[in-house]
Formats: sequence, structure tokens, C-alpha cells
Amino acid sequence: MFENLTDKFEKAFKVLKGHGQITEINVAESLKEVRRALLDADVNFNTAKEFTNTVKEKALGRDVLKSVSPGQLMVKICHEELIELMGGNEAEINISGNPGIILMSGLQGSGKTTFSGKLANYLKTKKGKNVLLVACDVYRPAAIDQLQVLGEQLSVEVYANKEEKDPVKIATAAIIHARSKGFNVVIVDTAGRLAIDEQMMDEIARVKEAIKPSETLFVVDSMTGQDAVNTAKAFNEKINFDGVVLTKLDGDTRGGAALSIKSIVEKPIKFVGTGEKMDAIDVFYPKRMADRILGMGDVVSLVERAQDLFDEEESRKLQKRIQKDQFDFNDFLAQLQQIKKMGNVKDLMGMIPGMGKAMKDVNIEDDAFKHIEAIILSMTVEERSNPGLLNGQRKNRLAAGSGTNIQEVNKLMKQFEDTKKMMKMMSNPKNMMSMMKQMKGGGMPGM
Repeated sequence: MFENLTDKFEKAFKVLKGHGQITEINVAESLKEVRRALLDADVNFNTAKEFTNTVKEKALGRDVLKSVSPGQLMVKICHEELIELMGGNEAEINISGNPGIILMSGLQGSGKTTFSGKLANYLKTKKGKNVLLVACDVYRPAAIDQLQVLGEQLSVEVYANKEEKDPVKIATAAIIHARSKGFNVVIVDTAGRLAIDEQMMDEIARVKEAIKPSETLFVVDSMTGQDAVNTAKAFNEKINFDGVVLTKLDGDTRGGAALSIKSIVEKPIKFVGTGEKMDAIDVFYPKRMADRILGMGDVVSLVERAQDLFDEEESRKLQKRIQKDQFDFNDFLAQLQQIKKMGNVKDLMGMIPGMGKAMKDVNIEDDAFKHIEAIILSMTVEERSNPGLLNGQRKNRLAAGSGTNIQEVNKLMKQFEDTKKMMKMMSNPKNMMSMMKQMKGGGMPGM
């Protein structure tokens, strides 16, 4: 995510490396690179210019402490201004009302229907809401079917009427249905439309007027960059939405939409879509995004993802097994499956400070663990519980049974032993503190 922008910011800060103080000359040179980085990222020209002017003003007006280099100070100022540029603080979604009504709007192909499903899943699982999805896209073939399939996957009811062709009537009938059945949140999925299509724009304005939503969200594909910002502006002038949703952010290496929308449209980014799965949705945190853009990682989000899947009872059992030296391939497989649930492996690695750059040219496929799982699942129940049984003959059988080779089986055995040792170390608080110090100091060879 945004790897091109991260690289270019790093190049800009290198201009100040070795300088004893910040001067107008070296700041100008550094900010020239910053402006170029923003424009290459498809950030609006006026936004980029205003950003660099603000950074310059703050950099020249600030004393450099002896313990802080000019380069570090520039990183700090850019970090503060990036957070401000993207909205400062995270913006809450408004689901007040009886029921709370969320109106989804956006372009054709922006991922609006999929995101409606993701949002329903988020509000149901994270906020404990009883959600009703409403199919108001009466134009796109199979749009209603798509929403119904998503609803079935998520165990969320979908209100639809294939005979009715007026989305205003469908939406108002759905609200009456929601009140009678005790739903406390209604998500209304509308047809994708073009900003230039006056008739369709008037239609969504009529839907909004009829149902009076507590929240109107505009969904846009972040990979369209500056076009996304221009479209958001046109939509906002017509329907005055409350917040923006950026989809496909995991595939956006530039970041222009995320950096420009707030300053141009004056509406916050509320959610981002980070993958195809129904749980690939995140609240947009400007500070965390600024951290990632500047290569600082995002440990908070990583910990939150882990906590969502954390089972305290299972964790206690595992810790006891590790302390008794009973960690086996059943435990190893369970840990892999937990990691897979957290999301894309490369994205997870990018959340660890300093790892984003190291992982830049490394290609990690979504099914990176399939060979490991195949080998473990080819083991007998006894072999999984007692890894010491795995001699040469058994390893050959595993290679044949899993469609791999003996080298991959040996590699897995080494990974298992390394994991076992590390977990044993981590179960001791003193060893844990020592490891943390090594990581801070850039140690831990092979990480």
C-alpha cells in the first residue's frame, strides 16, 4: 500500500541527512522532492503546494534540538501535516435513529454493493447491530442477486422487490419493514451512477429526501486517484454526503485519493476496503495511515486484528503446552490458520516498523501456507502429536502425499523447531524483554 509514495518520501528526507541544521536552501531542496512525490502519487496540485508550504513554514520556524537531526525533525513535521491533511482524527459513523439508516452512493464499479455487505458484517459483528440490507439497484442485472448472496453468507436479511422499479418506493417500504421487525440499522444499496448522469443523480437525491438517512456514504475506488476526488466533489454538490469510503486500498501504490479527498471535498474518509473478504474493512485512522506512508508501520492495527481473533482460553492452554515442551504440529497448524484469518500476509508484515521496505520486492501469495498445510494434513494423528517420529521414510511419504518434495518437508521441520524455540523464549518474561530490546536496536538476525 502506497509503496511508491513511501520510497519518494524517504528520498526527500535523505536530502537533509548529514546537515547540522535546517536552512532555507536545504529545506527547499527537500520539499521539492516531497512535492514531486505527492504529484507522482496523483495528489491534487493545490493540495500538494499547500502541504509543502505549510511544512516549510513550520520547519523554518522550529529550532532543531541537539538530540534531533534535521532529517528527523522534517519527518516529524511531515507526519503531523499528513495526519492533518487526511482529517486529523478518525470520523465515527452515525447510526443513530430508529432504525439508523445508511445510504450508499457511488460510481458504477466502485465496489459499493460488496462494501454494503462488508459494512453490514462490521456493524453486526463489531457493534452488535441487527442489520437489514436493502437492494435498491434496479438497473444492473443480478445486482439484487449479488446482495442476496452476500446476505446469505453473512446471515443478514436482505429486503428486495424485483417487481418494483422505483428505488424510492423500495427504500421507504424497507424502512417500514425494518421498524416492524426490530432492525436497528438499515443499509440501502443504490445503483452505481455517473456524476454527469443528471437523471440518475436526481433519483438518488429523491431517495435521500424520502428516507432521511442518518449517514450517507460515498464509495469510490481509491486506485482511480485524482478522478476519484473530482467525482466525489461532483457527488457532494448534489447529495451532500457525510463521509467517504475508499475501496481497493490494498492495491493502491500511489495514495492520491486518500491524501486529497478531505482537503478538496471537506468530508472525512470513514472506512477503507482492504481486500475481497467480507471482513476486509477498516475504520480510516489518519495517524495510522501517516505512519505507514512514512515507513513507520502500524503496530496498533496489527494488534487489533490479533485481538479480534484472540481466544483467551485457547491461549492459556497453548502457553501451558509450550512451557511443558508439548508444542506439536496440531498447535503449529492452528497458529497458521489464525494468521491467515488476520488477512494478507504481506500487508501484515508491512504493519511491522521497518518491515514494509524489506518486504517491498518480496512476492507473498495469499495461499502462501498451502504447502505447509498440505504436509501437516498428510501426517498421521500420531505424527502430528509426536514430531520426533518423523524419520526419512516418513518424510518421503509426506512429500508424496502432499504433492511437495523432501526439501520442503525438511524446511517445514526447521520452521517448526524454530517456532517452538521462539515460543518457549517468549513464554519467559525476561527473554521477552531481551527480544524487544534487540528488535529496537535493529537486531534479531533473520527476522
